[in-house]
Parts: sequence; structure tokens; C-alpha cells
Amino acid sequence: MRRSTLLLSAAALLVAAVPASAKPAFLKKAKEAGITQVTSCKSCHAEKMSKDSLNDAGKWLVNEMKVKKAKEVDPTWLKEYFAKKK
Repeated sequence: MRRSTLLLSAAALLVAAVPASAKPAFLKKAKEAGITQVTSCKSCHAEKMSKDSLNDAGKWLVNEMKVKKAKEVDPTWLKEYFAKKK
């Protein structure tokens, strides 16, 4: 019983760590592209790294991913989003 609890806990920690590794990469990529409006996860998410709680920028990114038929969103696309918001 203890062993299975330990294994489940370790698996949960690994799963939880995966989205966290994407956060710095997205922020870094946006910063390198000169997108000053992207300062944290909340630039696209209404709450912490939740796919279900996107704000307008996050929803726009997901839509662009579908339009571009991309496998994942690219934070550099936000240049276009913020340019339209001016």
C-alpha cells in the first residue's frame, strides 16, 4: 500500500512538472521576439497554467494554431495580436 502511494505521488509530481518547463521557454521566446506585453503566464492565461482558463490573448493564440495548422502555439505570433490591439 505504501509503495503504491509513493509511486502515485512521484507520478503526480512528474506530470505537474511538465507544464512548468514550458513557461520559461514561452516567456523567453516572447521576450526575444521583443514582445514586451508578455510578462507572465497571465499574459495568455486567466489562471495558472490552465488550458481551460485562457484570456483573450490565449484564445487568439489557440485560434491561430488552428488557422496555421500548427502542432503547438508559438508565442511570437502575439506580435500580430498586440499590433491589432493598438
